[in-house]
Amino acid sequence: MSTFVLLHGAWHGGWVWQRVAPTLRAAGHEVLAPTLTGVSDRAHLLTPQVGLSTHVQDVVALLEAHDARDVVLVGHSYAGQVVTGVADRVPDRVSRRIHLDAFVGDDGEAAIDLLPDTVAGHYRESVAGPGFGWLIPVRSLAKLGVTDPADVDWLTPRLTPHPWLTYTEPLRLSGRGDTVPATFVECVDWMRVFTPHARRAAARGWPVHEIATGHEAMVTAPDQLAALLLELAAS
Repeated sequence: MSTFVLLHGAWHGGWVWQRVAPTLRAAGHEVLAPTLTGVSDRAHLLTPQVGLSTHVQDVVALLEAHDARDVVLVGHSYAGQVVTGVADRVPDRVSRRIHLDAFVGDDGEAAIDLLPDTVAGHYRESVAGPGFGWLIPVRSLAKLGVTDPADVDWLTPRLTPHPWLTYTEPLRLSGRGDTVPATFVECVDWMRVFTPHARRAAARGWPVHEIATGHEAMVTAPDQLAALLLELAAS
């Protein structure tokens, strides 16, 4: 059986996988869903120096501490950058990486430069204003495709501002992660910010799957997502 390592996107924490993890565990897999430094239940560790390399090290250290192998590394949204960095650092521990509506970055690319210009502009404006120059304020859940009042009520009090450096610090890759099989999953019932990344994945020969839900698939379509993750782990 595999070890699923589920990585949340900006503003969230490991708790966001609560609706997915039980199904994976019931199928016999181990599941780790860490919260990255500086957000949510680890917001007390937030400083302007928390960047992409911090989050990559978070996950590398987790895998090494658990001596995790045959890892299915799943990164949602921003965490696509983290998945790429981790796979490059410890490719021998990762059997598959799954980019869930997430960045597909190359060496030298920063997340902010991988967003559509309009969205990137909104980020920069919010960072310069209410973000005090070093934080990304929480985005509207409606813009992410979350509309059910119960889901909004569950997410809203748990989301926290995200460190800006994680979006401006570029990936530094050796190429070792290229040996790790990769899959892209696009969420197609929202503004589809990550369609260019689905196309980039397809151009690289990665399998690309679609889920008919908003960006927060682990919240709005957890059963469908869990079933697809189990299918991909078995393939």
